[in-house]
Amino acid sequence: MGDMSNSDFYAKNQRKESNHAAGFGCSVMELRSLMELRGTEAVVKLQEDYGAVEGLCMRLKTSPTEGLAGVQTDLDKRKEIFGKNLIPPKKPKTFLQLVWEALQDVTLIILEIAALISLGLSFYHPPGQTSGEACGAAAGGVEDEGEADAGWIEGAAILLSVVCVVIVTAFNDWSKEKQFRGLQSRIEQEQKFQVVRGSQVIQLPVADIVVGDIAQIKYGDLLPADGVLIQGNDLKIDESSLTGESDHVKKAADKDPMLLSGTHVMEGSGRMVVTAVGVNSQTGIIFTLLGASVEEEEKKEKKVKKQDGAAAMEMQPLKSAEGGEADEKERKRVSAPKKEKSVLQGKLTKLAVQIGKAGLLMSAITVIILVLYFAIDNFVMEKRPWMPECTPVYIQYFVKFFIIGVTVLVVAVPEGLPLAVTISLAYSVKKMMKDNNLVRHLDACETMGNATAICSDKTGTLTTNRMTVVQCYIGDVHYKKIPDPGVIPPKTLELLINAIAINSAYTTKILPPDKEGGLPKQVGNKTECGLLGLILDLKRDYQPIRNQIPEEKLYKVYTFNSVRKSMSTVIKLTDGSFRMYSKGASEIVLKKCSHILNEVGEPRVFRPRDKDEMVKKVIEPMACEGLRTICVAYRDFPRDPEAKWDDENNILSDLTAICVVGIEDPVRPEVPDAILKCQRAGITVRMVTGDNINTARAIAIKCGIIHPGEDFLCIDGKEFNRRIRNEKGEVEQERIDKVWPKLRVLARSSPTDKHTLVKGIIDSTMADQRQVVAVTGDGTNDGPALKKADVGFAMGIAGTDVAKEASDIILTDDNFSSIVKAVMWGRNVYDSISKFLQFQLTVNVVAVIVAFTGACITQDSPLKAVQMLWVNLIMDTFASLALATEPPTESLLKRKPYGRNKPLISSTMTKNILGHAVYQLIIIFTLLFIGEKIFDIDSGRNAPLHSPPSEHYTIIFNTFVMMQLFNEINARKIHGERNVFEGIFRNPIFCSIVFGTFAIQIVIVQFGGKPFSCQPLDLEKWMWCVFLGMGELVWGQVIATIPNSNLRFLRRAGQLTQKDELPEDDVNEENEEIDHAERELRRGQILWFRGLNRIQTQIEVVNTFKSGTSFQGAGALRRQSSTTSQTQDVTNVSSPSHVSLSNALSSPTSTTAATAPPTTGQC
Repeated sequence: MGDMSNSDFYAKNQRKESNHAAGFGCSVMELRSLMELRGTEAVVKLQEDYGAVEGLCMRLKTSPTEGLAGVQTDLDKRKEIFGKNLIPPKKPKTFLQLVWEALQDVTLIILEIAALISLGLSFYHPPGQTSGEACGAAAGGVEDEGEADAGWIEGAAILLSVVCVVIVTAFNDWSKEKQFRGLQSRIEQEQKFQVVRGSQVIQLPVADIVVGDIAQIKYGDLLPADGVLIQGNDLKIDESSLTGESDHVKKAADKDPMLLSGTHVMEGSGRMVVTAVGVNSQTGIIFTLLGASVEEEEKKEKKVKKQDGAAAMEMQPLKSAEGGEADEKERKRVSAPKKEKSVLQGKLTKLAVQIGKAGLLMSAITVIILVLYFAIDNFVMEKRPWMPECTPVYIQYFVKFFIIGVTVLVVAVPEGLPLAVTISLAYSVKKMMKDNNLVRHLDACETMGNATAICSDKTGTLTTNRMTVVQCYIGDVHYKKIPDPGVIPPKTLELLINAIAINSAYTTKILPPDKEGGLPKQVGNKTECGLLGLILDLKRDYQPIRNQIPEEKLYKVYTFNSVRKSMSTVIKLTDGSFRMYSKGASEIVLKKCSHILNEVGEPRVFRPRDKDEMVKKVIEPMACEGLRTICVAYRDFPRDPEAKWDDENNILSDLTAICVVGIEDPVRPEVPDAILKCQRAGITVRMVTGDNINTARAIAIKCGIIHPGEDFLCIDGKEFNRRIRNEKGEVEQERIDKVWPKLRVLARSSPTDKHTLVKGIIDSTMADQRQVVAVTGDGTNDGPALKKADVGFAMGIAGTDVAKEASDIILTDDNFSSIVKAVMWGRNVYDSISKFLQFQLTVNVVAVIVAFTGACITQDSPLKAVQMLWVNLIMDTFASLALATEPPTESLLKRKPYGRNKPLISSTMTKNILGHAVYQLIIIFTLLFIGEKIFDIDSGRNAPLHSPPSEHYTIIFNTFVMMQLFNEINARKIHGERNVFEGIFRNPIFCSIVFGTFAIQIVIVQFGGKPFSCQPLDLEKWMWCVFLGMGELVWGQVIATIPNSNLRFLRRAGQLTQKDELPEDDVNEENEEIDHAERELRRGQILWFRGLNRIQTQIEVVNTFKSGTSFQGAGALRRQSSTTSQTQDVTNVSSPSHVSLSNALSSPTSTTAATAPPTTGQC
C-alpha cells in the first residue's frame, strides 16, 4: 500500500517493541495490524494470537469488568507507549511565515526592485557640478532642488505601499486560521465519553482515553477510538463514514468484534477494550494520509529515501478496496500544496507581468529618447567635444533621464492590484461567515465564482437527513399529506399510536433540538424516528404509553431482521388476552393481513384482489415518489388457549392492517429554488449518492436536478464503472467524457466513484473551457473527492473531522442554498477586481503616456514624481477599497460562469479603458500646449530651473485627478450598463472614499506648495477642473453606445492560455497513476496476472500469425466477443516479450501489424 505517512510513528516504537512495549503484552504495530482485520478473520486472529478478548485484556493489563485502576503513572506510561487520543493538528504558520508567503507575489517583486533602484538613485549625487554650463546644460536642466530633495520620497512611498499590502495579506490569513482553530478546539472540548475505571463508570474527555480503557458504548455514540468488543447487545454500527457502505454492520464478540473510531453506534449497546488511539486509529490513519500532520510528512520524506519499497508494501490502512485506492493518489499529492494557484491569481500574475513588460518597454524607450535627444543636441547640433572633466555632469544627466524612466515604470505597474484582491477576498470572507460559509482557503472564494459544476451529496445536503412520514393510507383514504387527527376514526388513531409507540425499540427517541430554532433530534433507528414523528404530527405523545408499558412488561418481541422484514411486539392486555402489534415493509405485511380497518375504524375483509388494487393505487405511486412504504397492523389473541408463540408463521398471519405510511427523507424546502438559481447561472448540479436509483431519481426530480423529458443520465455505480473502464479495468478519460456531460444522478456510488467522477470532469478537455468543479461531502470517505475538487464544501454539523480537514469551505448550516451564496460572493470578488482593473488601467495608460510624451517633448514630465505618487498610491489604495467592497446582487447569478480561459479584461472593459484614456489624453494635452492661452496665465513649459510651481501645471494636475474621481464612478459597471449610479448608496465605503479623496485634493492643491509642486487656484479655475472631470460621465455614455463587435482586436489581455493551465504536479500525477485493476489486487496476484497476460498475449500473437489474419483484426474480433476484463486487449498491451516475438517472426506483414494503431481509443 506504499509507505504510510506515519512511518516515523513506527520508528519511535521500534525500540520499544524490542522489549515488547515496555511490559505490555503487545506493541502498537501488532495492535494496528489487528485492527485492520474484519469479521471472522479478526475473530480467528484474536483466538490464535491473543487467546480471545480476555487474553488481549490480560496483555494490556486491564480487567474486562473493572477497567483500568486509573493510577496516573500507569496512564502516562500508556500514553507514552501507545500514543495519546488526539490527532495532532498542523502547526499554525507564524505571522512571519505568512508575511514571507505574501512577499512572493510577482507584482510586489517588480515594485520592490523599482523602488530600490529609485531610492538608490535619489541618494546618488555625482561629484563636481562646477563646469556645468561649459558642458552644455541645454538639454532639460538638472532637477530643481525641491525635486532633488524629494527624490527619495518616491522610492520610500512605493516600499510603504508594498509593506501595507504584505501586512494586510498576512493579517488576513492569520486571523482566518485563528478563527478556524477556535472553532475546531471548541468542538473537540465538548466531546466526552463513558469509561469504566476502577469499577466506576465515569465521563472522560475523549482526549484522555488510553489504550486498555474499557469504554461503554450505546446508541448514538461516535466512537472515539478503535477497540475490540467484549460484550454487546444487538449492536449495529454505521461504518459509512469510513467505508462508504450505508448498511449498518452487526457487531458481536464472536462474529465481528472490531469497532473503529469515527463510526456511529446505531443500535444496541456494549463494552469494548480500547486498542488504538489518535494517529494509530483508523480515522487517524486516514487523517495522516490526507496530510493533516505535516511534521510527520517532512520526517517521512527523509525516511522514505532510506526505506525499502517492498517492506513498505505490507502496511495497509484500510482493507476496503476503495479507501486504499483513493488514498494512494492522495498520498502522492500530500506533499504538494493544496491545489494549483487559483484561477484569479493565475490571471492576475499574468496580467501584472504583461503590464510590467509594457511599462519596462515604455520606460526603456523614454530613457533612450532622452539620451539620444541630449547627445544629438549637444554633440551633433552644437558640435561640442566630449571633455573628460565633463564626464560626471553627463552622468548626472543620464541618471536624471533614468529616474524619469523609472517614474514611467512605477506608474505603469499597478501596485494596487494585489491590495485590491486581498481587500476584496477578506471583505467577502467576513461577509460569507454571515451567510454560513466558513472559508478555510481564501482562493476558494473566487474559484467558486467560476464553478461550472457542483457534485452534491443527497443525504443531509439536499435532504434533511431525517426520515419523515409524508403520506399515509388510513381508513380507506389515501392522504397526500399528514391528515388532521380529527378526521381519523378515534379507534384507529388509538390503535395506530399504541402500535408505533410500543412496537419500536425503546432506544429510539425524538429529543428536543440542540440549538433553538433547529429541528428535533432523532436518535436511534431513523425509520422508527419517522414513525414516532408521525405520532407527534398527530398531536399526541408516545412517552406516556412507553412509561405505562415499560420494556420489561413486553410479553414477546420478534425483532426486525432481514428475513422477517418486519418487527412485532406482543403485550398482555388488562383482561388477560394478548395483542400483537406488527410493522414492516408493506408488501410483506399486507400479504399477512386478512382484514383492514375501514373509514369508521371497524375491521372489514381484505381479499387478495383488494391487495392487488392497494399495491397499484397506493404502494406503487408512493414508491415512484421515492417513498419507503411501511404497513402497521395488529392482531388480538384470546386469553386461553394461549397461542404457541414459537410457531411464528401462524402467529404472523391473519393480521388486521391499520394503515400504510410513506416515509421519505424530505428535500430541504429551500433546495429546489437554490438549484434553479444554479442552473440559471450556468452551473450543472449533479447528485452523487449511496441511495438506490429510484429514490435518487425521485429526489432529483423534486429538487429540480432533472426535468422529465430532458436528455440526461441517471445511472448507478456499477453501470458507471462499466461505462468508464476498458477491458483491463482502467479508467479511460475518453470514456468518462462520453458519460459526464449528460450525467445528472449517480446512485449507489462508492467514494471511489465520486473521486473518479470529479477527477474525470476536471481533467476533461472536450469542452472549450476547463470545468471548475465544486463538491459537497460530509463523510470521512468523501475526503479524497473534496481534496481533488476545485472547491470542497464540508458540512459543519453532520460532517466528520476528516471531511472538514480536506475541504475549502465549511457550510455551518449544512445547507445547499449556502452554496449558492458562495457562488454569488465568488462572482462578486471577480467582478470587483475587474472593476478595479478597469479604473486602474485607465489611470496607468494615461499617466504613462503623459509622462512619456511630456519627457520626450519638453524634457520634463508635466506630472511631477510626487504628484504621480499621490495619483498612483492613493487612487490605487482608496479605489481598491471603494471598488472591492461592492456588495453582491442577485443579478450576478443571471450570467454564465467566466470559466478558466476567459481573459480578465473583457472586450467591454478594454473599450472603456481605451475610450476614457483617449478623452483624458485629449484634455491633458490641450491644457499642456494651449492651456496658458485659454486661462490667460504664464506658460509652465520650459520654465527655468528652481522657478516656483506654476498655475499652468497645477491646473493640469488638478484636472487629471478630477477626471480619475469621476471615472471611478464609471468603473462601477463593467458589463456596459448605462446607469453607473445604480446602488451607489448601498456602498457607504465607496461614497466616503470619493468625497474623502476630493477633500484631500483640495488641501493638496491649496496648501501643498513646493513638495507637491502646486500653486493655489481660484474658484473659477477650480470650477473648470471639476467641469472637465464631469465630462468623464458624459463620455462614459458615449462609449457605452459603441458596439463591441467592431473591436475584435481587444481580446487578448490577461488571458490564461491552455499552456499555462496545467500545473506540473498534475502532469506528473498522471504518469504515476497505477491502474485500478492492479490497485485492487494484492501484490502477488498482480504479478501472477501480469504473467498470465504476457503468456496470453504471446499465444495470441503466435496464433494470429499462424492464421494469417492481420494483428489488428484479431483485436477487433476479440473485442466483439465480450471478453473478461482480465484478458487485455492485444493492441493495448506493450511488453518487451511482445517486441521480441514480432521480430522473431518478422515477415513483411508482421512489422506493420505490430505497429498498427489500435482501433479503439487507447488510454
